[in-house]
Amino acid sequence: MTILEAIAILAAGLAAGTINAVIGSGTLVTFPVLLAVGYPPVVANTTNGLGLVPGSFTAAWGYRRELAENRRSALLLASCSAAGSVIGAILLLELPEDLFAVVVPVLIAGALVLVVFQPRVAAWVARRREGRAAGGHAEGTAGLRAGIGATGVYGGYFGAGQGILLFALLGTALPDDMARLQGLRNLLAGTANGVAALVFVLVADVSFGAAALIAVGAATGGVIGARIGRRLAPGTLRALVVVVGLAAILQLVL
Repeated sequence: MTILEAIAILAAGLAAGTINAVIGSGTLVTFPVLLAVGYPPVVANTTNGLGLVPGSFTAAWGYRRELAENRRSALLLASCSAAGSVIGAILLLELPEDLFAVVVPVLIAGALVLVVFQPRVAAWVARRREGRAAGGHAEGTAGLRAGIGATGVYGGYFGAGQGILLFALLGTALPDDMARLQGLRNLLAGTANGVAALVFVLVADVSFGAAALIAVGAATGGVIGARIGRRLAPGTLRALVVVVGLAAILQLVL
């Protein structure tokens, strides 16, 4: 790894951590950068998953007061996310690598659609909040727990767009305000990434140097996103994610 490559990976981690805290889909920044510096797709994915863990948890830490209001419920949903992520990580490692290379451009394209329509998702969730009293987290229905588990499977396998899926799912099922939803979203995404990363560390090929660079950048970005992300122009962030995501698709299919 050259110095310029290391700087690029660090910067990508910073951007991804900030984006994850605000809208999700930071993987669409870091994953293409890892591909660009020469990592194979599966190694890039496992390395990216490990590197982004600190950013998710620093972002969740920024919402610690909201999460503490009903810790038990948050932990219950986090356990569903963790269980799903184990399945997703196993699928990534057991299914043929060639299949991953074929599937990922489709997943990235789907995640880009979610990024583009994220404002509409947020507006729809906000409309559902109207007329409903905000309260502590509820465990929700069995359907919600199953949905959280399913997003965990997706997060363990690849994960781009996981945060937006979680936000829509939680906003549909829970009567919490936006700050609580954002905090819970970051916690659940971080749990999925963290559990999958543990599996990868134990049994998969991971570039620990690149993961460490992403982790440093993502942890810093998570703090930035939780504290001042609301002041950033969401359109600018979405445009960055879309451009880099399209570059990743081109790298994989050409």
